[in-house]
Amino acid sequence: MLDTHARKYVQPSIDKTARWLLEQDRTPDQVTILALVVGLGASVFYIMGYPVLAVVFLWMSGYLDAVDGTMARYTKSSPFGTVMDITFDRLVEIGIILAVAFVYPEVIWPLLLLSVSIIFSMTIFLVVGAVSEKAGVKSFYYQAGAAERTEGFILFSIMLLFPEFLFWTTLLFFAVETFTGLQRFVEAKKILR
Repeated sequence: MLDTHARKYVQPSIDKTARWLLEQDRTPDQVTILALVVGLGASVFYIMGYPVLAVVFLWMSGYLDAVDGTMARYTKSSPFGTVMDITFDRLVEIGIILAVAFVYPEVIWPLLLLSVSIIFSMTIFLVVGAVSEKAGVKSFYYQAGAAERTEGFILFSIMLLFPEFLFWTTLLFFAVETFTGLQRFVEAKKILR
C-alpha cells in the first residue's frame, strides 16, 4: 500500500540516485546485485548482534531495489533483470527470517507461518503478473496490496529491533501478508475473466 501511494514522495531522491549511477556507467543489474549483497549483510549483522546496523542495511537494500527499477526504466529493462530483482528481493526476506530464527529459535513456528504467507501472497502476485494482459510501468502487471515491500520492511524492522514483541509482530506480519494474498486473489478473479 505504501509503495503504491507514498512512492511519489521518495521518487525524486530515487530518480536522482538512479541518474547519478547511470552517469557512473553502472547498470541496473549491478545495482540489483548490490541490493542483494547489502540485504544479506543485514542478516549477517543481525546474527552478529547488531540489530540497528541490520535495519540500516535492510533499508539501504530496499532503497537500492527501488533505484535499480528506476534505472531500468531510464534505460532498457531486461526480462532477466526482472527475474533477478524479484528473486533477490525474496532472498533478502528469507535471509532476515533465517537470521531471526537463528537468534530466536523459540519463534520458529510463527516464522514458518510468515514464510508460508509470503509464498502464498507472492505466488498470486507473480502468477497474476504473468497471465495478465495489463501492463504497468514495471515489466509486468504490478498488483498492489495491503502489504507491499515497505510494510514488510517496517514489520521486519520492528521484529529486529524489539525482540520482546517478536512473537506477536511475526504473527501480525503473517496476518497482514495472508490478507494481502487473499486481497490479490479476489482482485485476480475480477481482472482475469
